[in-house]
Amino acid sequence: MDAAHPLIATIGLGLLYALVFGTGAALLRLPPIVGYLAAGIMLGPYTPGIVGDQATALELAELGVILLMFGVGLHFSPAELLAVRRVALPGAIVQMGTATVLGALVGHLWGWSWPAAVVFGLTLSVASTVVLLRALTERNLLGTPEGHIAVGWLVVEDIAVVIALVILPGIAGFFGGTPAGALAGMDVEGLGIALAIVVGKFVLFVVLMMPLGRRVVPWVLVMVAHLKSRELFTLAVLGMALGIAYVAATVFGVSFALGAFFAGMVMHGSGMATRAAEQSLPFRDAFAVLFFVAVGMMFDPMVIMERPGAVLATLTIVVIGKSLAAIAIMALFRQSRAAVWTVAAALAQVGEFSLVLAEQGIALGLLPVEGRDLALSAVLFSIALNPLAFMFGRWMAGRGAQAGVLPTQRGPEGSPSGPVTSPDSA
Repeated sequence: MDAAHPLIATIGLGLLYALVFGTGAALLRLPPIVGYLAAGIMLGPYTPGIVGDQATALELAELGVILLMFGVGLHFSPAELLAVRRVALPGAIVQMGTATVLGALVGHLWGWSWPAAVVFGLTLSVASTVVLLRALTERNLLGTPEGHIAVGWLVVEDIAVVIALVILPGIAGFFGGTPAGALAGMDVEGLGIALAIVVGKFVLFVVLMMPLGRRVVPWVLVMVAHLKSRELFTLAVLGMALGIAYVAATVFGVSFALGAFFAGMVMHGSGMATRAAEQSLPFRDAFAVLFFVAVGMMFDPMVIMERPGAVLATLTIVVIGKSLAAIAIMALFRQSRAAVWTVAAALAQVGEFSLVLAEQGIALGLLPVEGRDLALSAVLFSIALNPLAFMFGRWMAGRGAQAGVLPTQRGPEGSPSGPVTSPDSA
């Protein structure tokens, strides 16, 4: 890697390798994502040849997450988000709880302490924003009821991760870890106050963002649009998305992704949402590809040789355990068979937040380094297998339609909302 120009080298080589391996995957009738991950592995430090700059790649990947969540927000209104709360909120909690418990049990069987095992389980509980949104978009499912449920589910998981990242440094000392940060050494009462502050800042962000943002952001876009400059409008869209995401993270303690999602939502009703989505689409696609390359760069193939059983167990929790939890909660709320299998497939993977949680667990002395390697293997393989999960879900939904199972689809509030649709019939 060119040490003098790590940004240029990372973007150039990352996109070039992604093009080569993505094309190869497409020729072999494999999803291009598999090629992007392979490109990252070849650029990583664990394979011979050129080694990319991991830190730069991860920061570029974060941009991909921000722009993708911003794009989703452009097609979402607050009413649509609230409409799925009765399914998405308990669904996210049950699924995260299931994955955490299963991961903790497996980790404890490997001889880890309970705190380490619980942190490991938590890393397996959060779906990847990039994978979920790309999968729904490619199948024209983002605007469907099941797409709304999946995105609402994702928002709840994002909030839960933010809370977990705040709490972990404060409780590390209680469980034999290394206390760190402003919460180090706090008692239970202090942690409760800190948690209340985190929730309060998030609520304040939403309260300010909805009325204020819906007036200011559309007004700025309209003013720029009147200048009839495509470049200025693109700058305005990207500036709003990244600027609001940055303020959300630094001032209100909200994640970049969640801040960008709300930035997109406040533009939803401005009349500029379609144009904003079109202008930001090339950037979203390019940085999303770099996300997969960055994930591949961190993967050490030797973990498969050294602990194949542990890798398989970890992947089983993510792909099967999380899917079963999603199927159970969706069936409990009497969603259509198509919606059940679509949401289960969309969430049967883990991604960027798993790596963030694992890194913090290691830094706090709660999680062994091996836990991060296993979590990373789950990220890589669950992402690669996700297209197959959708194929299986579509097949299962088709079987249900032929058998006449659940002839009506019920919305998030439990009321009939129309005939069953297949997962890719949007």
